[in-house]
Order: sequence, then structure tokens, then C-alpha cells
Amino acid sequence: MPNSPLVIENLTFQYRTRPELAIEAISFDLEPGEMLLIAGSSGCGKTTLARCINGLIPRSYGGKRQGRVLLHGKDVAEMQIAEVAQVVGTLLQDPERQIVASNVYNEIAFGPENLGLPRDEILARVEKAMKRLNIEYLRDRETFNLSGGEKQKVALAGVLTMNPSILLLDEPLASLDPASAYEALDVFRSLADEGKTVVLIEHRVEDAISAKPDRLLYMEDGHVKYLGPIHDLPKEIDHHQVKLPAQWVVDRVKAADETVKAVSRPEARERGEALVVFDDVDFRYNDESPLILQNVDLEIRRGDLIAILGPNGAGKSTLVKHAIGLLKPTRGHVLVEGHDTRKISVAQIARTLGYVFQSPTHMLYAPTVREELEFGPKNLHYEQAVIEKAVAESVSTVNLSGLEEYPPLGLSFGQQKRTTIAAVLAMQSKIMIMDEPTAGQDFANYTRFMDALCRPVNGSQSIVSANFAATLFITHDLDLAVTYANRVLLFGDKHIVADGPPEEVLKDVDLLLKYRVRPTSLLHLNLELLPRTGQFLPAEALAAFA
Repeated sequence: MPNSPLVIENLTFQYRTRPELAIEAISFDLEPGEMLLIAGSSGCGKTTLARCINGLIPRSYGGKRQGRVLLHGKDVAEMQIAEVAQVVGTLLQDPERQIVASNVYNEIAFGPENLGLPRDEILARVEKAMKRLNIEYLRDRETFNLSGGEKQKVALAGVLTMNPSILLLDEPLASLDPASAYEALDVFRSLADEGKTVVLIEHRVEDAISAKPDRLLYMEDGHVKYLGPIHDLPKEIDHHQVKLPAQWVVDRVKAADETVKAVSRPEARERGEALVVFDDVDFRYNDESPLILQNVDLEIRRGDLIAILGPNGAGKSTLVKHAIGLLKPTRGHVLVEGHDTRKISVAQIARTLGYVFQSPTHMLYAPTVREELEFGPKNLHYEQAVIEKAVAESVSTVNLSGLEEYPPLGLSFGQQKRTTIAAVLAMQSKIMIMDEPTAGQDFANYTRFMDALCRPVNGSQSIVSANFAATLFITHDLDLAVTYANRVLLFGDKHIVADGPPEEVLKDVDLLLKYRVRPTSLLHLNLELLPRTGQFLPAEALAAFA
């Protein structure tokens, strides 16, 4: 319908630098108050479609475009970018790319200020957005010191102050703890109920469907494979590519009579010596700031596969930054292989600990992916043959083959994240630490590299799988802990509130909820079947017991 907020007619686009079509013959329209969930694996065309909607294509990305994108009846290609920005409010995957101000309040006010609105109107919009997202407590904070999840909320508040009629949300849940994610989804649903048109692009499909999207658009290889309601699992959706509710996967596997491969959580390896020790650690940034860590005692031992869970802003990233020497304790000691981090350099620690930052932009700088991956091993003075083998295996593990000569900062967010993981893999440190490894990743890609890290194959092992004495991952994806960890740390109130095997820590649902970790369908099904399975399993493997 020409007067609908968003109409897409036979849209096709090919990037100038790519031989294949990014999207082809896409058509749909959205009405006021409608919420559309867009899902699909990395590279399927979701982000390209988003760029066509918000005007970045054809302005910022060159190529051949056919078809039309109409915003309230006007072709986006014929509108000024400032005009498009007032109609389409875009929330990017990586809040680091969206935040421009040093102060939270100024960041949220930035958009309406640029519209030249009266001061009273700006102040009212800012207050309304902060209240809606429950972030009044961040009002006077510096944006640089926020956690990834807090930055995401601030970026969303900045979008809301623009009062767009169409909200384009590109993986808005990626950095949010489970409770915050559901709060955000409630906000999205309420905005749609108030008449906004909401386009939600999300890998966390199970979470997203709780917002009751009106329709699901599922994409593969630039094409729309399914567009319709989400009453049940559409047959067109490949459960190997997109993570879906556990019972849906079990039903699909059983209905198809698939042979379930023998999959188990990584076996509890014999725990060896302590590699990293936190001894009664406190930390605050300065004498005036509050404590972020308090009375933290922790040992990371050989054989540990640790998932660190907890709410946004709890101090999880601060904890691991102490292990790699970027931060030093205000009180207490952190020992890496017996050495106090106050007395050794970050470069020395890198031989023991490799760290993947939450935001890829904090790590990437080299002109090509290959040079990015070679940088660490070269600085650790590895032989060239070892470097080449490590780089090749790392590229294969994270599914970046063919992109070795691409500039990292020109890749998609998910590809950038995998590049940072590969860069640390190639360093061959003893301990791998990843901050939100699944952010921006589709189910198939992150399953591939997590299997390589946590399920080494007996016999002939690659450098990647054989190398790590211990692996830690900070995550808001509870299913990652269910599937891969042999030890779970629940972090909150400035210290570790629970530490033990997943089957023990994750059965205390009240404790999880207290610290904003929301149980998933996979956890519930595993707890139900635990007497029969004896261990937590992926959804496909549970089909043999359900």
C-alpha cells in the first residue's frame, strides 16, 4: 500500500565489490503498529536490507540497486539523509559505532538537539526515554566507562528521543543481559502497540518471539524463504542455522527421524594446577568512585571451561581485565602462573592469557585480516612456519576463509568479531578469554568455533583445539553455559555469588533471576531430563531422551 510507513517493492542489490547479489527480489510492506522479526544466518542479507531501509544504500555503499523502498510513500533514494533519519530510527549492532558524546545525558540529547528542537522539548524527550528504559541512574556517567549493555541502552534512548515512526533495530539484544533483553523487548512491543512500525533484526530468535512479532521474515542467501506468522516452527527455517526454542528443535528432529549424533557437553577434564589466582581482590577506578570488585577470590585451573554470567554493569569485564593485566587491584593480588600482575607487563601476560574484547573496534587496526592475525604471533617471536599454520587454522575455525586480504574494519560486525577471536587463537596463549563471543554471530558460526575450542577431537588435534589449558567466556547467552561449560561463575554484588558445575549452579532458578539471568527453554528441558541424561546436552541431542 503506497501510504504504508514502509513498502519494499522487488528490491535487489549488488555491492560494487562483490560478484554475487546481496539481496534479490524482496517485497513486503508494513503497517503502523506492526512488528516484523527478521532472522537468518550471517551473510544472508539482513544488514543489506536494513541499509536499504535507512538510506545508507545507495548513499554510503556503492553498487547496483533495483526496486524501491518507500517511506510513507516517498522513495528513500530521493530523500535527504536528514529527512530519512527523522522517519527511520536505527540502532546499530555495535553501540561503539553509534555513541558520539562523552556524557550519557548529552548522548541521549544529541539527536533532538540536531533537529533544532526547543530546549524544553529536548529535556522532556530525554527524561521520557531514560525513564522508559530505566536508565536514570546513568544520567551523569561518562559513556566511555559504561558496560557494553549499558551503552546499548543509552544508544537506544538516543534513538527514541528522535521519535521516528519506524524503528530499525539491528541486533539490539546482543549486549544485554537476559532480563534487560526482555525489558527491551517489552519496550519494543509497547512502541508497536502505540503505532510505531518496528523492524527487529535478531539472532536471538527465542528471546525475540516473546515480544509477539506480528510476522517473521526468514532469509537465506539474499532471498526471503519465509514470510508469515510465528505460531509454530515454519518448515522453511533451518534449525542448524538459527537457534530456536529447544522444544521446537526436539520436535523437528523427531519428526524428521534424524539420526542424532553423539553429542555431550565437553567432558570434565582433570583439573590441574592453578594458572590464575585472585586473592581477596578489590577494585575501584579512583578514590572517589565506588567499588566495582570486592573480596573476589578465584582460581582458574588447567582443564576449566568457565562461563561467567551476571547482569550488565556487574563487573564481569572488569574481572577479566585484571587477569590480563589491563587493570591492577586496588587491594589484594592477581597472580598469573605465580607472578603478581603488578610486576609483569601486559605483553608478558599475553603468553598465558589471550583476550577477545567485547567490541571488535577495540582490537582491530591492521589493513588486512591476515596481518591482523599475524600481529600477535610475530610480537611473541614465533617462527614463521608456526605463524602461518596457526593463522590458517584460526581462519578455518572461525569461518573466515576467503576474507584473508579484506580490511577487518570493512567486514560485518559478526565477521569482525570472528576476526578478533581468530587473532587470539593464532597467539596460542594458554588461556582463552572471550567477552560475549556470540554477539553478532549466527548459531551455525558460533557453534563451529565453540566446538573447536571446547570439544577437541581425540587423536589428531589442531593447534586451536589442543592449545588451550583453560577457556573462559563472559556471556549473556545462557545456552552457551548449558552446552559448553564445565564450570559456571555467577557474578553479582561486586563478587562471585555462585561457582560450580552447570548442573548445580543453574538449577537454582531463584538465584539466577536475582542476578538477571533468565532461564531458557534449553535449560528448563535439560533440568527436566537430567535424571535420564546425567548431564546437560544441546537441544538436538535431547531429542533422544524427550
